[in-house]
Amino acid sequence: MSGPTEPEAANELMRLARQINRANKLYHAEDAPEISDAEYDALVRRNAELEAAFPHLIRPDSPSQQVGHEVAASPLGKVAHEVRMMSLDNAFSDEEVAEFVARVRRFLALADDAPVAFTAEDKIDGLSCSLRYEHGRLVRAATRGDGQVGEDVTPNVAHIADIPQQLAGADLPEVFEVRGEVYMEKAAFHALNARLMDEGRAQAEARGEAFEEGKVRQFANPRNAAAGSLRQKDASVTARRPLRFWAHGWGAASAVPGASQHEVIRIIESWGLPVSPQFRLCHTLDDMLAAYRAIRDGRAELPFEIDGVVYKVDRLDYQQRLGFVAKAPRWGMAHKFPAERAETTLEAIDIQVGRTGKLTPVGRLKPVLVGGVTVTNVTLHNRDEIARLGVRVGDRVVLQRAGDVIPQVVENRTRAEDRPAFAFPDHCPQCGSEAVAEEGEVDVRCTGGLVCPAQRTERLKHFVSRAALDIEGLGEKTIDEFFARGWLESPADIFRLRQRRGDILALEGWKDKSVDNLLAAVENKRAPDAARLLFGLGIRHVGAVTARDLLKRFASLPALRDASERAHGGDDEARSDLLAIDGIGPVVVEALGDFFHEAHNRTVWDDLLSEVTPPPYIVETKDSEVAGKTVVFTGKLETMSRDEAKAQAEALGAKAAGTVSAKTDLVVAGPGAGSKLKKAAELGIPVIDEAAWAEIVRNAG
Repeated sequence: MSGPTEPEAANELMRLARQINRANKLYHAEDAPEISDAEYDALVRRNAELEAAFPHLIRPDSPSQQVGHEVAASPLGKVAHEVRMMSLDNAFSDEEVAEFVARVRRFLALADDAPVAFTAEDKIDGLSCSLRYEHGRLVRAATRGDGQVGEDVTPNVAHIADIPQQLAGADLPEVFEVRGEVYMEKAAFHALNARLMDEGRAQAEARGEAFEEGKVRQFANPRNAAAGSLRQKDASVTARRPLRFWAHGWGAASAVPGASQHEVIRIIESWGLPVSPQFRLCHTLDDMLAAYRAIRDGRAELPFEIDGVVYKVDRLDYQQRLGFVAKAPRWGMAHKFPAERAETTLEAIDIQVGRTGKLTPVGRLKPVLVGGVTVTNVTLHNRDEIARLGVRVGDRVVLQRAGDVIPQVVENRTRAEDRPAFAFPDHCPQCGSEAVAEEGEVDVRCTGGLVCPAQRTERLKHFVSRAALDIEGLGEKTIDEFFARGWLESPADIFRLRQRRGDILALEGWKDKSVDNLLAAVENKRAPDAARLLFGLGIRHVGAVTARDLLKRFASLPALRDASERAHGGDDEARSDLLAIDGIGPVVVEALGDFFHEAHNRTVWDDLLSEVTPPPYIVETKDSEVAGKTVVFTGKLETMSRDEAKAQAEALGAKAAGTVSAKTDLVVAGPGAGSKLKKAAELGIPVIDEAAWAEIVRNAG
């Protein structure tokens, strides 16, 4: 198969830049990665392949030209690194490591038999940190940030026992920046999450509320826990978190106390800073690969998470000659571990039904340890994925778990065995309604809507969620319990809970105060915002913005229902009226018609409106300089939520859009604004900050 054409490569490089830069922001700046390390590495490798094939297409925003991510708005001060903090290129096979060694030899013009040594150490999964010592005294600590500017965390590292405030020894350099990783051990990570859960329970009890586990913010993995703990405005919070540190290099230095990587690291260790206990010197390629295998094989027994082995050319004069490429040294390489795999038996395939009626197959497995985690369940995604894998109950399957991502089935070892294929249901296992896939979709959905028990509980949770009616105290666990007792069948039942005060009070964990708080929160929503109510009903394709657009045109829910029913019945005028709304297309019109066509949905609708009275949805607009214009908000808004900002725009007679285009008139950019800000600059669209927007709001008539 031939490779991509130049236009295809340019488009793919553009998409890769966006994907990788978003991943970098989430990982480095927000400590909230949404893809696994393996998925990230695959994107970076593909980007490198295309840039190698089309070097003239390398973009200014290419991830190959960047390290980490710029520091967004933060309560911590910013620190410019005197010497840039680089990242490392990755290898994923023995052959790539061999090529790295050969490349070093070629660059240095060394003969094949000339000795060249490398250091090897485990690559800990932590947060990069630079410690600046002057005359042996710690004067500043900073995170990596984008490699050039990081965050000042000096008060925070004072609480990390591994980091000395004063180095030991005599003849210390006038300036020496130690670089390494702040990390959290696995046991400490689990203990921290358990403590956060206990604190959340105690706080709920103090407020007189029922405790709900899902509302307690916990860390996803030790790396995120370490990053979140170090980057605290209040250093006392860091002090309560069990952080560790080890050194693996250095930055700015008035004098380097050695001629080799190995020698300097040992001297840093003698100053009182910990280094990897697996740090070693390798004289041959075979030594390097043996070190990799030894570290990899002992990985599960380590008290901390690692994701590979780092090799560095030992001689510092060689390092200086080798220099750097765009964002990484030529003298270093990270040999990453592959995604961890294990084989087990698929014992059952269950079908779960979600809020939108989607039927999701879940594989029940014979328990197996993958990457230090016992796995018993795995999602099989949809009907097409089951067919692709050919999985059936009893098959031997290979699981892959990369980082903290949910395990996935990557291979069916017994596919050739003669057994009937799994029959994906054509009726909902919860309510018996027909289950179908719409044209062009792979997902199979139950058509039962609000009569389906599975959809009812999920839709009830959506109905009370923050973006919908936002009823405090009515969380997922409470809804599940009330539904199981027959107290909640539909949204209207929420407003009849006051009749069950005594029943609720009799439940474990509920007190007078918590029951009264819940009932008061419910009563407070008797006159809800009509757009929030419409969104809360979970009608397919009707999101929060679409709900507002519909109500701006029809003002009341009965008027919207009437237009939807008439359009579904073939009334061209009603259909045209709906389609005339900016942002409303045929898919939304059809979804509204389908919803009101179902008798059980109309029953639920009428029952709900007998309990609540949403006022007419009227957007009062003021005379303003943005009236009639399209405004896009991007970046982090610090004084208001994104929903509040959009509501302000609507109140000023403007339209709040989600993307920047030639139709955009104004962009309001907060800290951390990225691609939308760049697009605005390319199109010459005016850009203002949040303070300037607030001034526009204040000056509106």
